[in-house]
Amino acid sequence: MAIPSRRLTMPAFVHAYTLTSALGRGRAATRDALVDERSGLRREPFAGDVLDTWIGTVAGLEAIELPPAREGYACRSNRLAEVALCQDGFADAVAEVRDRFGAHRVGLYVGTSSAGILEVELGYRARDPRTGALPAGLRYRESMNLYSPAAYLRERLGLSGPSVVVSAACASSAKAFAAGARALSAGVCDAAIVGGIEALCLTTLYGFRSLELLSTRPCRPCDAQRDGISLGEAAGYALLTREPSRSGLALLGYGESADAHHLSTPHPQGVGAAIAMREALRRADLPGEAIDYVNLHGTGTRTNDVAEDAALRGVLGDATPRSSTKGWTGHTLGAAGVTEAVITLIAIENGIVPGTLNCTEVDPAIRGRVERRTRAGQVERALSNSFGFGGSNCALLLGRAA
Repeated sequence: MAIPSRRLTMPAFVHAYTLTSALGRGRAATRDALVDERSGLRREPFAGDVLDTWIGTVAGLEAIELPPAREGYACRSNRLAEVALCQDGFADAVAEVRDRFGAHRVGLYVGTSSAGILEVELGYRARDPRTGALPAGLRYRESMNLYSPAAYLRERLGLSGPSVVVSAACASSAKAFAAGARALSAGVCDAAIVGGIEALCLTTLYGFRSLELLSTRPCRPCDAQRDGISLGEAAGYALLTREPSRSGLALLGYGESADAHHLSTPHPQGVGAAIAMREALRRADLPGEAIDYVNLHGTGTRTNDVAEDAALRGVLGDATPRSSTKGWTGHTLGAAGVTEAVITLIAIENGIVPGTLNCTEVDPAIRGRVERRTRAGQVERALSNSFGFGGSNCALLLGRAA
């Protein structure tokens, strides 16, 4: 349908994008897994610990070596950041805009919730038994510090523009898209790298177990028998500019809210989630009927999936196709926003509507149109939702620019 434009801001055009997750490295591996309905979740130990759950790890990270000049940043998180950077020609695309606009005109906005905290956890395990001293090579600034991923990427890519880490729980990397778009709109930079990095660590695994939110099976979003989440790790990026891209893909709008309903439980009617989605539509100057697909936050917990359904009913009604892709990747926490934004872009570019893995019977309390199987389908404009602890909400409206 032709939609007249009265946008609040110009779209931020996507010139390159990539994702590395439990599904593999790069867009092609992700697309193939979506089409084949092949999950990346496995029951396996992590850091020597065995928990009664399924996780989505990125294989081979232990063998990754950082460039010699950046060895001080070595940790699982930054190895993951490096692997993702090398997929789909992304680093080359960044080099091109850096050379064209200048290193000081390229911004960097990435989300994470734990950075390289695993290095510190392992460091405490390796303390000197007599003195309690931590290992000599443990580096707080280059690993555990939340700014570590941005510091590494900024040096690795030779950038000198603004750089920000957003840490807003599971909304982190979606909000990084919004921050990058605002910077472009304000003229702070001419290109913005947006995305997120989240490596698994023991704090999140044991933390979610203590909250009794980890499922002992692969997560089952929207299913009547769902009983919790599966955790995963991922890194992904998109390169945004104000100039139209060859693909025509763009961030058309975004919406953010903070309802602060509860530390770890969403508002039962999804009030803050609805505000974020309406704001994304308002920024893009699009009506709800223009949306072809919604990538749900869809964690697989009892409360989250019903609350999101309630929010969507109020904004879009029940008929818009929707699915959760966490059955493929697991919940990648600080990287969930970019993981699902990239999957949404893949859906748009390849004409597919992803299904909801492991959902055999949709919960009767969920009234929206949940797609259980991946199918062919034209997707021109889509919402990708990310809702974090504490009521931090973000909705991204992605699609082809008119």
